[in-house]
Amino acid sequence: MKYVLIYGDVLIDQFSTRVENNQCEKFLGGATVNVAVGVRRLGVPTNFVTVFGEQEDSTFAKTRLLEEGVDITYSQTVPHKMLSNVYVNLLPNGDRIFNRYEDSTPTIQVTKEAFQPSVFHEASIFHFSSGTMFQQNALETTMHAVTVSNKNGLIVSFDANIRPLRWENEEICRETITSFLPFVDVLKVTEEELYFLTKTNNRAMGVRKLAPYQLPLIFVTAGEKGTYAIFHGITYYVPAEKVKVIDTTGAGDAFMASILSSIYKEGIPEDESSLIKYTKLGNKIGALATTKRGAITALPKDTILK
Repeated sequence: MKYVLIYGDVLIDQFSTRVENNQCEKFLGGATVNVAVGVRRLGVPTNFVTVFGEQEDSTFAKTRLLEEGVDITYSQTVPHKMLSNVYVNLLPNGDRIFNRYEDSTPTIQVTKEAFQPSVFHEASIFHFSSGTMFQQNALETTMHAVTVSNKNGLIVSFDANIRPLRWENEEICRETITSFLPFVDVLKVTEEELYFLTKTNNRAMGVRKLAPYQLPLIFVTAGEKGTYAIFHGITYYVPAEKVKVIDTTGAGDAFMASILSSIYKEGIPEDESSLIKYTKLGNKIGALATTKRGAITALPKDTILK
């Protein structure tokens, strides 16, 4: 059976449990991890490629992923790899601030050897984010995986997911991310990321600046304002679902998981009707993800949506 192939870092989200931000609770996290779990919960086979260590955090992450039914067969293990910890502070309105990262083994990354030709034979979609680009070894592996995905005819999906704290400077971040756009079929950015990448402060202008890349499908998410879906250069607006927000962490990842699931089940949208359908469901899944603390806690299962 075909699967969605996802590559990225596993992070441990250390969530503040109080507004004072002086006490933390541990959650499985990382943008691509959230997407992998979300896709699997929506009934789609998922294969996640990352690198684990042999410490407690890696054991915790492996256990949680396997419990969710995410296949990690092609992931690598390097004994002294330490998973990154992300300390997330919460605001009274449910928004989150990524306060700091702790990454003591940044050079230990997935190597190209993880992506043998057989990995791609049963994959229909390859998804990645910029979290695999800030370090040179990871950048080379990412380009290798994208290149092989293109050669094998996979749909390539890219969530910019820009985290400035992990980059040497803004220009390197911008140039690296945009260098991948010619190889991408589906791009997701927030409004802020669109402005950052295109050096604009206007959505329409930002979308025009992306036009030379000839991206078939772009989603610009705007939180509670909804989503702008750009399909072959035409922009469609889909309003957000209204929910009581507890924690916005992972909402964009949940949206992306829904989009990938829809594409896996029904293919790239062929017209306005299917595009709106995909985006409405993405907005719904993204909204539901905000109703509990933690990025994947409230991700729905396919059976709930039927």
